Amino acid sequence: MRILAIDTALGACSACVLEAGASESLAIEQIAMERGHAEALMPLIERVMNAVEGGFASLDRVAVTVGPGSYTGLRVGVSAARAIALAAGIPAVGVTTLAACAAPLVGREPGRVIAAALDAKHGQVWFQALSSEGRQIVALRQVSYRDAARAIGAGPVSLVGSASLAVANEAWAIGLDALVLDDARAPDVIWVARLGLIADPESAPPRPLYLKAPETTPQDRARLPRR
Repeated sequence: MRILAIDTALGACSACVLEAGASESLAIEQIAMERGHAEALMPLIERVMNAVEGGFASLDRVAVTVGPGSYTGLRVGVSAARAIALAAGIPAVGVTTLAACAAPLVGREPGRVIAAALDAKHGQVWFQALSSEGRQIVALRQVSYRDAARAIGAGPVSLVGSASLAVANEAWAIGLDALVLDDARAPDVIWVARLGLIADPESAPPRPLYLKAPETTPQDRARLPRR
């Protein structure tokens, strides 16, 4: 099976093509960026697909990060994944950003909790914790740094993600053994692809996952009255 993976949820615009069972991608491009995903994504995907023999016709599946993350970034990535899947007649699946961040540690941190913590701004964090074997301990949620640390339990814990140091500071304050292993602002798109290969299209739809309402305010001024 060959999959195209897309990530625009956080601080990067990324895509890769991966064959099931392969250790390296057939093609990959990752650009760090906070804004501008809408303009950058389709040219980036085109460059990645031009480097793959068979192009879009060779794909069996599309995976995309569905959040939590930037409201605009999520919509850009999900829309692109859906459009490509529809045009190619193949399934599209969604992968959460926290799962993609935590996945590289599963099976590699024996005896430790694996926690992914991403900055949700305003003292909040998107947080999820797993056992070393990948069993969910703390479900995906948006909480304060302190509440994230307290949700870990007795630890010890290995943390990844852009808010990992902030959560680690709270963990240290309550006496937990906490290690910060990676403070990347976005997941590695290869892990988005690997999780996408094993995802069930029926239970992992390419639908944005928002843990809070978008920061927009309806415009009331100059609004025409409804009849």
